[in-house]
Amino acid sequence: MRHLGAWRTLSALGVAVVVAACGSTPPSASASADPSATPAGTTSSAPPASPTASQPATPAPTAAAELAMSGVPRAPAPPAEAKKAAASINAFGLDLLRNAGKPGANLVLSPTSIAIALAMARAGARGGTAAQMDTVLRSAGADKLAVAMNALDAALATRSGTFNDLDGNPLGVILRIANAAYIQRGMPVEQPFLDALASRFGTGVRLADFAADPQAARQVINAWVKQQTEARIPELLQPNDVTTLTRFALVNAIYLKAPWLNPFEPKDTASGRFTRADGSRVSVPMMHLESSGLGPTFPVATGAGWSAVRLPYLGSQSAQNGSDELAMTIVVPNDLAAFEKGLTAARLADLTTTKDEGGLLVSNKVSLTLPRFSIDTRFDLKEALKAMGMPLAFDPIQADFTGIATLPNGLYIGKVIHQANIDVSEKGTEAAAATAVLGLTGGPGDTSKPVVVRADRPFLFVLTDVPTGAVLFMGRVADPSVK
Repeated sequence: MRHLGAWRTLSALGVAVVVAACGSTPPSASASADPSATPAGTTSSAPPASPTASQPATPAPTAAAELAMSGVPRAPAPPAEAKKAAASINAFGLDLLRNAGKPGANLVLSPTSIAIALAMARAGARGGTAAQMDTVLRSAGADKLAVAMNALDAALATRSGTFNDLDGNPLGVILRIANAAYIQRGMPVEQPFLDALASRFGTGVRLADFAADPQAARQVINAWVKQQTEARIPELLQPNDVTTLTRFALVNAIYLKAPWLNPFEPKDTASGRFTRADGSRVSVPMMHLESSGLGPTFPVATGAGWSAVRLPYLGSQSAQNGSDELAMTIVVPNDLAAFEKGLTAARLADLTTTKDEGGLLVSNKVSLTLPRFSIDTRFDLKEALKAMGMPLAFDPIQADFTGIATLPNGLYIGKVIHQANIDVSEKGTEAAAATAVLGLTGGPGDTSKPVVVRADRPFLFVLTDVPTGAVLFMGRVADPSVK
């Protein structure tokens, strides 16, 4: 086994994690915490922990996570490539919409977060396991889209900032996407996998001792997710999600906070009726936005049994030249279940883009009624992903993740935990999502009439990064009275 000379150990990452509260004691720097980890001729191992402040003899109440990173630089990211990755992620997300959660119930998920976390695992998959993952992910984690995924990440990183609203008041927009990889301390790790994490995802590996103290490792991961999501997801992983057989956790977190470019007036919000799919009705707060005079106008479209409107968020381009950066599209069909069944990735793209962008939406006056809503969902995507066509990754015997490490009992994915939440109000939207892949071993006119869009029955919402088309969050509102 050879040591990775290009690695560097960082003892201060600014990510506080509780150690003493768990009663955990760091292992000896020379001891292997994983009895099943054996050297392999083509592997690199995580460097021994340095007996410095990052691993004191007696743990302090909080300690910084230890990071080891390949010296390979982040790969170039041509902006034009981002849309290729977005197209794969969106098709994957549409499949998830139909397979995850309870049919017909409230749901929010982040296709981008899930795809990125699985793409990290795909970097270490081989053989049939890799082929199945490519099919399900629409190649989002494959080598041929590595540049595109990196370009999408680079594009999304430019969306945050402080921008003036239509009244000249400065408001903040935050879109944060972060990746982290936690690997069993002492486990030999393949050099190409480490290089892929660095070049494609901008991260190294954080060393954790799942084998000796899985709950301490779980708390480390949860603390990182909590920080990245502004505490909207304080405990992504539950106690039974991490065990002594866990060998890696590949984690993505997304946080978004964005005000509307054209906010709803709180005084216009009133109680209104929302009709559920079964015909029953519930009274909920309904926001209202009306185009008047010369504006504002919104991208809108109607068809046989459906209507759609795109609501832009404040951003550098949307505030200056009318081109949205972040936007939410509300799609209200007469029959949501039937509409979802027939929805394709191409159709979704049509419904979320303007005619200038190749879609169906045309700028027009709008009279919009939309309920305030808050949704929080958490689930293990294992069964959904297996049903979508990648069972090998979850098979303890047949899974092939030798691109990550070669262990006597192999590696396989035990769980894919995803949690997402979203709050939509008069001011704007705040949302967060996190995914952990857990690996185990064994045009307007003054005379135009407004298009009426009443989201007073089950509807879809799709929050996109407009320049790339990437779906950051999507879901359905079946009953806005359910929190």
